[in-house]
Amino acid sequence: MHRVLVTGGAGFLGSHLCERLLERGDEVVCLDNYFTGRRRNVEHLLGHKRFELLRHDVVEPVLLEVDRIYNLACPASPVHYQYNAVKTVKTSVMGAINMLGLAKRTKARILQASTSEVYGDPEMHPQKEDYWGHVNPVGIRSCYDEGKRVAETLFMDYHRQNQVDIRIVRIFNTYGPRMHPNDGRVVSNFIVQALQGEDITIYGDGSQTRSFCFVDDLIEGFLRLMEAEGPDIHLPVNIGNPGEFTIRELAEKIISLTGSSSKIVCHPLPSDDPRQRRPDIARAQTLLDWSPSIDLAQGLEKTVAYFRDELSA
Repeated sequence: MHRVLVTGGAGFLGSHLCERLLERGDEVVCLDNYFTGRRRNVEHLLGHKRFELLRHDVVEPVLLEVDRIYNLACPASPVHYQYNAVKTVKTSVMGAINMLGLAKRTKARILQASTSEVYGDPEMHPQKEDYWGHVNPVGIRSCYDEGKRVAETLFMDYHRQNQVDIRIVRIFNTYGPRMHPNDGRVVSNFIVQALQGEDITIYGDGSQTRSFCFVDDLIEGFLRLMEAEGPDIHLPVNIGNPGEFTIRELAEKIISLTGSSSKIVCHPLPSDDPRQRRPDIARAQTLLDWSPSIDLAQGLEKTVAYFRDELSA
């Protein structure tokens, strides 16, 4: 049993992680400032004797005694991270500094939830961990992309300089129950639009590709990476589903699955939107014996069912 801190623990990913940690017997401190996280995501855990909920912003230091830290705190959708770009950078950078300082003091192992956005609009396909990326440092997405890149730098430097025991996971598009209905991400956007009979809005012509990982698979990857050992285990690991779909294909699947009469309409492509995104997961397969087990059709069924209930409540 570990005493585990999950920053961003009331968010989409964080709430699922808190559940899994409790299921396996850990004590969990869930920390969130509720900018994008929601108390309702963890309300069902509040009576658990090994669960503690703390309202706090990672930009400010926190004094706790823990032996595992999952640093998930940061808005992850363009709508939310562009709302206050300076705050997004502070969350990634100051949050990493504060959590690494806590890990250094308590000798805790710490995992950074990084992102496939560190690859930018990639010139390598699929993306491997040794690819340095093609990122615009002054664009509208830079607050998130570069914030996460600096956080990775900080993690590596704390490891080299202070021997902090780190893990870095690069998350590729993840979806599932408890996504915020207004977060602007493509899966939640399309499902909500389809269920409400609205036009499904595609940016560009819909030929850009993404890979979609169901949340349960991602959390399993988190847990395996945190507990794995090895000489290079501190280096980044891609966690995502290598199945690749165009955005138009995704829209058509969701229309079919929901039985919606929605029409697909095209809008101008936003600045710096990546043309393609697909993980090379060979490193995760080798180090963690991890591969995704839930395909897009299965995952979308579960996610559509969740949003049906949400929208009818």
